[in-house]
Amino acid sequence: DVVDYYNIHEDYGNLADFKALVKAAHKRNIKVILDLVVNHTSDQHFWFNESVKGNDNPYRDFYIWADKDTIISEGETKEITGDSDNIYLWNEAENNEEKYFGFFWKGMPDLNFDEPKVREEIFKIGRYWLNEIGVDGFRLDAAKHIYPDKRINDSVKWWIAFRNEMEKAKPDVFLVGEVWDEAQVIAPFLKGLHAIFNFDLCFSLQKTLKSEDKTGFIENLIHTRNAYKKTQSDFVDATFTTNHDQDRILSVLEENTDKGKLAAAILLTLPGAPFIYYGEELGMLGRKPDEYIREPFLWSSIDKEGNTDWIEPKYNTLQKINSLDLQKEDQASMYHHYKRLIQLRNTYQALHLGELKLLPFKSKKILGYYRLLAEEKILVIHNLGSKPKQIPNKLLRGQNLFITHGKQIKEHALAPYSTVILLEKQ
Repeated sequence: DVVDYYNIHEDYGNLADFKALVKAAHKRNIKVILDLVVNHTSDQHFWFNESVKGNDNPYRDFYIWADKDTIISEGETKEITGDSDNIYLWNEAENNEEKYFGFFWKGMPDLNFDEPKVREEIFKIGRYWLNEIGVDGFRLDAAKHIYPDKRINDSVKWWIAFRNEMEKAKPDVFLVGEVWDEAQVIAPFLKGLHAIFNFDLCFSLQKTLKSEDKTGFIENLIHTRNAYKKTQSDFVDATFTTNHDQDRILSVLEENTDKGKLAAAILLTLPGAPFIYYGEELGMLGRKPDEYIREPFLWSSIDKEGNTDWIEPKYNTLQKINSLDLQKEDQASMYHHYKRLIQLRNTYQALHLGELKLLPFKSKKILGYYRLLAEEKILVIHNLGSKPKQIPNKLLRGQNLFITHGKQIKEHALAPYSTVILLEKQ
């Protein structure tokens, strides 16, 4: 929740530091996307501090206030959702007969997007970070909840308006949004957002890896992508294994490093734009509460000054996790596994732009699919199980681009929890 939309929290430095970061990133052809929270502010924000002063205050309508009768008619509570475990929507403020609306909790009052001044302020904030600071886009928090769910069409219209204004400020701006819902609900938001995080894929991938059963995995992804295409042909599917709100993928997989590598291999061979939560490339661990899924990144095994120490880690200590400096020296490390897959994805256009086609195997433990683009035909096969699996020889005749273990498959048997990627001739 934001207390100041135009500054950097002092724990992270200042605006000059941030500008230096953006400049250094751009020199390396890295774009910077800023997390932008506009559904709500902090209850410590200047706007809210003014709003609570009464109906005559010019900032009163920046937030959603209602009397008792209106609240009863609108509903005082909601169900727990994937993105919020709060059930109480309306909150008391000192010296106010009316209550204010907060979808996530009382410390995060929702902004009132029916108020034109609020809309213009958000446009102004976006332009500031794009044009004056130089960021390349935004990750938009709680994008579904600009308006209450019964007004979801108004939320979609807001993001269309926001996209139009941001593209005027920076034509190649990139907007990725957080919308937790089914594909049919998500699809209209792609008119206003270039990309939306694919939570269905995230949970389906975790289920597939834990159960060692591929049933429905690729079929469901194809169904989702088809639903998106019907609404917006030009979209980016923002894929991921876990994020900052969830237990880390390796903890979900009971610290099985081989399964962790398999998760990376699946993510990085599917369509879309993969988002990698920091530390996944080291195999970092973490379970709720939030502080312990956001522990400091392990840069060095030697230089303690080189590691951040905002919290005493519970899961990611040097006794449990190999730090980056050690993993760089180990070709079999999680770090090099991610690096190889990313390099492969960047080398072959089919792996990030190609059509996805299921390759059916009778065994539920063998997940296979093609990525097809022009003259490139890439076959990807994963063994989800704990035992070697025989692969028909006719499927292994292509050029071997990647294999998790070793340099080639021995006796047509794919090792447990491993992947092979082959380039076939079209």
